[in-house]
Amino acid sequence: MVVAAQLIAGMVILVGEDPFLVEDIVKVSAKKASPFIKVKIRGLISQKREEKNFRPNQNIEEVCVEEYCLEYLYPEEKNHVFLNLDTLDMVSIPNPIVGEKIDYLKEGIGVKASGVNQLIFSISLPQFLELMVASIKMVKNSKQEESGGRIAVLETGAEIDVPLFVDIGDVIKVDTIAKEYIQRV
Repeated sequence: MVVAAQLIAGMVILVGEDPFLVEDIVKVSAKKASPFIKVKIRGLISQKREEKNFRPNQNIEEVCVEEYCLEYLYPEEKNHVFLNLDTLDMVSIPNPIVGEKIDYLKEGIGVKASGVNQLIFSISLPQFLELMVASIKMVKNSKQEESGGRIAVLETGAEIDVPLFVDIGDVIKVDTIAKEYIQRV
């Protein structure tokens, strides 16, 4: 437990039953009213942003964020199934949490996950992955034509710009953060 006056950006607190990330704090002291703490928070599960007001001495429950090492297995309806490498339990993560990262996921890729009470709210990919080129698309953009590039569709479905010498079946190293080609492996 912490009091509202001790809140800092980056903390994870419990509001009701849901964990929220504290994004911004403003201490407000009015001349005729009692002082209060205005906090901007983002729901770690819902991803909705809210503003809450707390009394400076109000108790708030701080939550400990747990880190997990997971391995991607397969998609399943509106979820994706991962294997928790520490406990060997299957973990189902909803599509909105996986988001665009699905473009780089295939069976066996390890990810780091963050959660609270076994409830995962975010995953992060390794920065570099080696993926096979499944097909090549011809470029219709004049800038890419001038630079001699084209678009490769990877085995996971992601599309990235690649040099002319990259061909179907090549394994390439991809930066998953910048979403760009690094080198042919």
